[in-house]
Amino acid sequence: MAHDLDTAQSWLFVPGDRPERFDKAAATGAHIVILDLEDAVAADAKAAARAHIVDWLNAGNHAVVRVNAAATEWFADDLAALAGASGLLAVMLPKAESAPAVSDTGLRAGVPVVALVESAVGMLRAAEIASAAVRLAFGSLDFALDIAADHDDDRALLLARSTLVLASRAAGRAAPIDGVTMSLDDPSVTIRDAARARQLGFGGKLCIHPRQVAAVHDAFQPSPEQVAWAHEIIATYGDGAAGAVRSTGGELIDAPVLRRAQSILERLQL
Repeated sequence: MAHDLDTAQSWLFVPGDRPERFDKAAATGAHIVILDLEDAVAADAKAAARAHIVDWLNAGNHAVVRVNAAATEWFADDLAALAGASGLLAVMLPKAESAPAVSDTGLRAGVPVVALVESAVGMLRAAEIASAAVRLAFGSLDFALDIAADHDDDRALLLARSTLVLASRAAGRAAPIDGVTMSLDDPSVTIRDAARARQLGFGGKLCIHPRQVAAVHDAFQPSPEQVAWAHEIIATYGDGAAGAVRSTGGELIDAPVLRRAQSILERLQL
């Protein structure tokens, strides 16, 4: 796994009460494994799930843990159990709706917080939430439910997705993580959704099944044509020549074009 919270593209959820799946998830190639204490775990299994997660983290493994929302009866126990776990990379806070709540969660857990924005209130406060989080993620299913929109209609959630991209950039945070794709049997759906996320400015995507991981990686990698273009631009521009020049293909090149070419090649390293 890549443990860099800023550059990780694939974020794979695993139910916290299924410890037999933890090692398998880590072996999928997902950049980040998210051990889930929230939606995937029934109320009467949450205590056992906490114990499974802490044992695995303290055994030399690494993961992000999605805790229960701050308003729930399980939140405090989640943070108390996780505090000090050696392999805890970050806490994912669901239903994030304010910067103080995100900051408080991070202080109590002793790690950075990935804020999962899932409501209209959270979306309208995305900029301030981003300032307190290490990264934003889109809880698209719950958000669609909150605003009574169709989760599968790209138009319905376009404003929300763009809001998270803008809020992240304005706060100086890494590009946000897009929501889940519910289709498991057709890889083309995940590829389509991940490609849309990349085009909108997202830097990663949440996954709910191991078979989605490779599709996300493929979608976030630049195409061979983009790579060839980037190499040509950098070769033509040189090491920072002043002003604008023209590439061999007749394209006008200036500093923003060079930076785009550099960012394409940086994505190859992930």
